[in-house]
Amino acid sequence: MTTDTADRVDAAVRLGTELVDAWGSWSPTMTPDARRVAFISDRSGSPEVWVQEVALEGDAPPARRIPVSADPVIDVSWSADSRWLACTVATDGGVRTQVWVVRPDGTEARRIAGDHVEHAELGPWTRSGHRVVVTYPSAGPGRPTRSFLADPWTGRLDPLAEGDLIHVLDVSLEERFLILIDGERGARFCSVVDRLEDQHFPLLPHGTGSTDVALVRPAPDGESGPLYVYLASDVGLSRRQLIGLPFGPNGHRGEPRTLAFRDDAELEAVDADDAGSLLLLVWNAAGRSELELYHTGTHERQPITGLPGLVATTPVLSRDGGSVILGVEGPERPRELWHLDTHSRRWTRVTAAPAPTERLVVPSLETFRGEDGLVLTGWLYRATDSDRAVVHLHGGPEAQERPTFSPQHQALAAAGISVFAVNVRGSSGFGREFVHADDLGGRFDAFGDVRAAAHHLVATGVADRRRIGVTGRSYGGYLTLASLAFSPGVFAAGVDVCGMSDLTRFYEETEPWIAAAAVTKYGHPERDRALLEAISPLRQAEAIDVPLLVVHGELDTNVPVGEARRIVAALHALDRPVEYLELPGEGHDYRRAGSRKRLLTDLVGFLAAHL
Repeated sequence: MTTDTADRVDAAVRLGTELVDAWGSWSPTMTPDARRVAFISDRSGSPEVWVQEVALEGDAPPARRIPVSADPVIDVSWSADSRWLACTVATDGGVRTQVWVVRPDGTEARRIAGDHVEHAELGPWTRSGHRVVVTYPSAGPGRPTRSFLADPWTGRLDPLAEGDLIHVLDVSLEERFLILIDGERGARFCSVVDRLEDQHFPLLPHGTGSTDVALVRPAPDGESGPLYVYLASDVGLSRRQLIGLPFGPNGHRGEPRTLAFRDDAELEAVDADDAGSLLLLVWNAAGRSELELYHTGTHERQPITGLPGLVATTPVLSRDGGSVILGVEGPERPRELWHLDTHSRRWTRVTAAPAPTERLVVPSLETFRGEDGLVLTGWLYRATDSDRAVVHLHGGPEAQERPTFSPQHQALAAAGISVFAVNVRGSSGFGREFVHADDLGGRFDAFGDVRAAAHHLVATGVADRRRIGVTGRSYGGYLTLASLAFSPGVFAAGVDVCGMSDLTRFYEETEPWIAAAAVTKYGHPERDRALLEAISPLRQAEAIDVPLLVVHGELDTNVPVGEARRIVAALHALDRPVEYLELPGEGHDYRRAGSRKRLLTDLVGFLAAHL
């Protein structure tokens, strides 16, 4: 590495470190009067709960930190009576979580579900605010997933529902009806449970798609039945859209109807006011966010303009429908919270993250084709004066690469390495057929998509074919290893961050509820064992002959740390160039700023040295 190159890398690492310190705010939740907001922010270096007033004029008042636990807090929800905050706490920073409650003034913090061994998940509050749903996922065969109504005052847990992979999405006002989803990834079906009659019925046909969001509200005027369910679903559809369905006591169930459909976008978020008269819809249009207000009585759709960023996340609509608070981010700004007055359509900043001091790269959306002709896309962060590049692969695989705030992408571009952050088949946001195109045996076609991304970089003059690397995290880390093992000669180096190396061992060692939900994507650990062995990079480790950096969290129980240690040991035994970074105190997601800085520093330095 020349002196000029080393200086450029050092400057890029300094930039990346600054961007990691440019904290963000996300996951807002409001009081019923919409005057206060609680949210998660990592401004102290680790995610915690913060509360502040919502100022619609002048500067925003300072936020107040709400101490809950020494472990990272990753979600928060305000009770409907304003008396409690319910929080999700990542046990030791890992995959397993606990549910805590705390007063909005920071007093009476206590754990009500989960511990260091048993995983518990936070569900919705009841409309009265007196109780909150908590769920204990299955811990293995013969142990069903169980949901409870928890009393924040006493910690008492009253049984609510049980099933295989259930999640409670909503509870009706009088707590008689539950809206549940169940099923594996990409095949989740939605049901209504009548607790009074001890009956349940499906809302949409099973086996033709998946439902991820559902809300129960009073039915609009003129609809049969006292209640209405609004769903974000692609069941029987090419893309996820808004579906409505009336229902009521005594098994009453109307016919589902499509209320809002777009053939160029997918519905990714829905919220509603308490009356069920106004819905907030957030659409994903080729990675960018677009907002609408939907009036249930008239079916009028009103686009919301002026979104102060490219991507909107975790939106909430106030109980009276007058306010929206959501996270907004883009390539040049970390996640901030913004307020929208639904009457005046005026946007107001709620939290202001530190602005980066350097000018950052705004990526361009590139279109290319897979080896079988399938149209694919990716976001290109173009470095100046360089013919080096890296293909970046997101996790999931059902996640999606979007134009968000990425210290890693920006640091690599500053170091003279273009980043092509691609959406291979299996990514969300492009319709039901696309997200299932990599299921089971389709995994081999996804390998071809990664090769096609590298060929696109060469064909468009972005990179020299001998100076292209590949990196990714979680499923993207697995795809990195697979690309090196099954496509030798395409990439000059790789960085695998918390990826799987042997899918058969992954099934044996991951959390039981994660394994049970994964069979629709990767295959069944017994019935599809031959396929799992065939697509496991560890079985083809001898083909990996380029420098590889492997990174993993010590406490990861989603993709257990053995997945990293085994591939590193195999490559060491073969005398191949491999480096290993194990991050202490981290799980599958690296939530502490120090860990993210260490990863960024090592990743940028490694790729700069080997490309």
